[in-house]
Amino acid sequence: MPNWLHEENARQLGYRSIAGVDEAGRGPLAGPVVAAAVVLPAGFNLPALQDSKKMTAKKRSELFAVLEGSVSYGIGLAEVAEIDGLNILAATFLAMGRALRALGKADYVLVDGNLPIRDLALPQRAIVGGDGVSYSIAAASIMAKVTRDRLMDQLAVMYPYYGWERNRGYGTREHLAALSQYGPSPAHRFSFEPVASLARRYA
Repeated sequence: MPNWLHEENARQLGYRSIAGVDEAGRGPLAGPVVAAAVVLPAGFNLPALQDSKKMTAKKRSELFAVLEGSVSYGIGLAEVAEIDGLNILAATFLAMGRALRALGKADYVLVDGNLPIRDLALPQRAIVGGDGVSYSIAAASIMAKVTRDRLMDQLAVMYPYYGWERNRGYGTREHLAALSQYGPSPAHRFSFEPVASLARRYA
């Protein structure tokens, strides 16, 4: 379960505004990648807080509502054109940087993953499995995941063939079957397979 160890270590180094950063949506075939940066207030206590992937959608939404009204946070996106024009890793770093700029108050960053955020001026630490061990990163994982799910719900209304309200753009059997039948939409990532191959077929 997440704890305060990494935040406390940063405080012992003299930092006071420690942001957890995580993303949602690196793997899907469609939609943006979304990042969140969260600074939890001193003494914040939310026992149910953990890695968003271990929660039901209902529980994530409940905790999102609590966090939204209780913490400082920023959200950043990289759209599909940026994902295709850069690559998914660079686009993820772009979204994370935007989330931190939207937050605007961090002096230290804890980021989920094995790589630090590229071109970030702030001191930072990358933590593999960070959303399972850091409260701040766990909170960011919830904010990013719920935000992206809601964006995919909106895109599902615009492009109803692919079942994005259920699969969130991941390459499920349902999604792949619709891709084969209808071809890619403007919200698909054309740098990803099999979208790229299908785009050539439908060109």
